Amino acid sequence: MKKKSLTIYLSFLFLFLTVTSVQAKNINIVTTTTDIASITKEIGGNFVSIDSIAKGGQDPHYIQAKPSYMVKLNRADLLIYQGLQLEIEWLSLVIEGARNPKVRPLQPGHLDLSSFIEPLEIPIGDLDRSMGHVHPQGNPHYNLSPSNAIKMANAIADKLSLLDQENEITYRKNLDQFVLNINDRLSNWKFRLNKISNKKVIVFHRTWIYLFAEFGIDQIGTIEKLPGVPPTPIHLAKVKNLIEQNDVRVIIQASYYDSEFPNLLSSKTGVKTVVLPAFVGGVPEATSYFSTMEYVVTELENAFSSS
Repeated sequence: MKKKSLTIYLSFLFLFLTVTSVQAKNINIVTTTTDIASITKEIGGNFVSIDSIAKGGQDPHYIQAKPSYMVKLNRADLLIYQGLQLEIEWLSLVIEGARNPKVRPLQPGHLDLSSFIEPLEIPIGDLDRSMGHVHPQGNPHYNLSPSNAIKMANAIADKLSLLDQENEITYRKNLDQFVLNINDRLSNWKFRLNKISNKKVIVFHRTWIYLFAEFGIDQIGTIEKLPGVPPTPIHLAKVKNLIEQNDVRVIIQASYYDSEFPNLLSSKTGVKTVVLPAFVGGVPEATSYFSTMEYVVTELENAFSSS
């Protein structure tokens, strides 16, 4: 009887040690945005643990470099960020405060996804503060293009395979499934939006340029006078004229912006304002990268069709 009990005990001990061993192998990852976190989870599966610094309802341009973020990064095996100066106001401070050599630039635990993207809207000529919050390396909101999500996923799979060669087969298999899922959905999203002839929009901020390039949407103007600069009454009057002269159908803003100026223009012109998530978690329905893009496409489809 004692021998049987000992056998059961050893079996449970072996199971516990096995589970603990699997858990110990997890790659601890910190991402700067929820989109990166969502895509990384699709690729890494049970072999990764992920924490995003910026939440879906926050503008990642303006995160505060809190000590709690430095603690998270201190414990990380891998930092994945969007780049193109999206996080320029705070990420370098968090990296410095983390005191973790693994996640510093040029180290294996440091991944800038913008290195794998062809940026849009790279400004030409000398730049200064009078031009607003301009990104000299290009528009950083490439995550809103499903085609770019595939490039992001490939880069993440490569990095995870480098850090954890034992599970490379799983990462590659998950990557293949992610690409298949994106391509299936992308065909459907394009079909739905391509049926709409007039897809002219005004935006609050130039957040959506990659999305528009993917789906053939025409951006006619911006409510901001300059990037990051609120509009003046004169500029709002110009935007109102643009709406009326170009038969603009929709005004688009990210969910983390105040709706005051878009709603004002809507009241003056009758054009519909659509609030969209710029990242996973930007609205309650946006629980993953797939559901976020589905929400965006559905809202645009409904807005264009009803206007």
